[in-house]
Amino acid sequence: MVKILFLISCDNMRMELTPLHFLDQPIEVIFDTPPMLEKSPDCPNGFIWEGKTYRVTEMLSSWSDFKRRGRMAQNMRPAHAAVAAGRGSLNVGRFYFRVKVDTDQIFDIYYDRAMKNVDDRKGQWFVYRELRSAA
Repeated sequence: MVKILFLISCDNMRMELTPLHFLDQPIEVIFDTPPMLEKSPDCPNGFIWEGKTYRVTEMLSSWSDFKRRGRMAQNMRPAHAAVAAGRGSLNVGRFYFRVKVDTDQIFDIYYDRAMKNVDDRKGQWFVYRELRSAA
């Protein structure tokens, strides 16, 4: 059995986390103030998942991943791909947020910039996984 631990620091306290559930399910996000850049959003103030509303009480960490996936990984020259991996390119990239919510649960959520289709060019939000204290 492989045990995965994530170490985070919050409020000068070190916390070990381990994945509880891998979900990767779509969510609807809540912003008290809409983000200035829709394709490069800040952490949302909450989200709705499976009909339940979760309010974010604390953002524990954030990171981005501009790796090209699937057929998008093959359509760029290596030199250009290296630059794009650092800053992203059109419809490529994910913004991750590790958040604590009002139920005291910890989730990793992310915004995927890839468009669904030509009629819907906005990206989608997902709840990636739930984590718990490893203690």
